[in-house]
Amino acid sequence: MLTHTSQSPDVRRPRSRAPGSPREVYDMGIYGQDWASYQSSNPDTSGLSFAFVKITEGLGYVNPKWVAQRDHAKSHGLVWGGYHYPHMANDARREADYFLRQVAWRPGDIIVLDWEGYDDANAGVPKSRQVAYRDAWLAYVKDRMPDNPVGMYCNLDYWLHVDQTSNYGDFLWIATAGRPAGRPGIQAPWLFHQYSESGGMDRDYCHLASRDALRAWALSFRPTPPTPPTPPAPRYTEDHVLAYFTVPASTVFDLPVEPAGTAAAPQGGARNGPLWLCLAPQGGDARITLTFHHEDGNWDAPAQSFALTVAGSKLVQPLPAGAVVDKIRIQSTAPLVGYITGRQVA
Repeated sequence: MLTHTSQSPDVRRPRSRAPGSPREVYDMGIYGQDWASYQSSNPDTSGLSFAFVKITEGLGYVNPKWVAQRDHAKSHGLVWGGYHYPHMANDARREADYFLRQVAWRPGDIIVLDWEGYDDANAGVPKSRQVAYRDAWLAYVKDRMPDNPVGMYCNLDYWLHVDQTSNYGDFLWIATAGRPAGRPGIQAPWLFHQYSESGGMDRDYCHLASRDALRAWALSFRPTPPTPPTPPAPRYTEDHVLAYFTVPASTVFDLPVEPAGTAAAPQGGARNGPLWLCLAPQGGDARITLTFHHEDGNWDAPAQSFALTVAGSKLVQPLPAGAVVDKIRIQSTAPLVGYITGRQVA
């Protein structure tokens, strides 16, 4: 990218979704680079947290190395962005479509317009048209890519002398060659600062404290997924007798059990619950033992034991709530009359 050394003061303070500019914490941020076809397909990433890669220019140029450079950056854990260099005599939407369709954009990818025009393709374009192109490109791309940050790169000359609307989309990437990293000399909120060109490589700074902070910011443009609704608690009707049976004395009686439910949903809203086993001895005192069998094939141990007298006695035993009991083994020293009662799921 081209840079310009004008250092006039900037007094504009536009609003931005990007985090605000730092004050005297310029040495607490992270560093990156921007790459084009004249860089290697796999530049050195030592000490870098992010990289921007040129993808397209105008309506007819694609950086032949951009895919390799992007994959190289991402494979080394860098936050990645891609940028377009415009020919501003063209229609902004056509150029935006040409740029966007080159990339399978992912959440967290950063989208940039490289807004400058010192080359032959832009030198004859009126500055008012260059501003209109910029505004149209940013609005159109943001409409197409609402879940990614869409912002603008420009140098200080363009920011002070060409810009008329203080519009940079979601973030400003400002270039002021020759100034220290993190001190671009402007008051407008900025997120990235291109502070030098050294050894054929543009060098950049971000005032966020870490690579993770930058990645979290880039991902924050995704819509928040809706919270799944909490399922309503089961509602039950009044108790219903579900089965009658008799148990002879001194025998092993296996009673099959199904959960309370409805005809449409016979297994009900909760496995084996709420259900109760009711037993009454006939003709004498009774010693009753109960053992529960589970669908996994296992019997509970030890068996539960109860002593009942005939006069006015009845055993009401709740089944294990939520358990997958499918059979109850009943043994008694006296004959029993029994039933299962439960609540239908409403």
